[in-house]
Amino acid sequence: MALREIRKKGDPLLKKPSREVGEIDGRVRQLLEDMEETLRQVGGAGIAAPQVGVLRRLVVILPWEESGLEQPLFLVNPRLAAAEGAQECMEGCLSNPGWWGKTIRPQRVRVEALDREGTPISIEGEGALAKCLCHELDHLDGVVFWEKAICQVFPQEQSQ
Repeated sequence: MALREIRKKGDPLLKKPSREVGEIDGRVRQLLEDMEETLRQVGGAGIAAPQVGVLRRLVVILPWEESGLEQPLFLVNPRLAAAEGAQECMEGCLSNPGWWGKTIRPQRVRVEALDREGTPISIEGEGALAKCLCHELDHLDGVVFWEKAICQVFPQEQSQ
């Protein structure tokens, strides 16, 4: 496994749509492992392949208390299959460190994807997990949250 450099705001690659993964081979699995290691190193919740410079539809999400996950999610070619409700969210991003903003995201989502072995899976997320899934799927479409934010909230305001 290897740590990958995280692309930052202003990198044109972050604004490009990702291509679907064809065959899930050793290179794809290695990239997913590298993404997981990078995510653990920086302490984030989720990461999409474009954030490490690869325009492929790959996402890794680590478990955290509010997620309801028991193990990491490795999503290949994920797509939003259903969404309902709305929630106002506080979001940050590894590609724009120190910047926080409020967004409106679905309250509940269902995402369909392949796991890292190529098995079809369906993930249902609510609240914080729904927010994270939508945030990472946006990255795959070249959409960055800071352009969708309804307002910016500075770090000191976030804790209030």
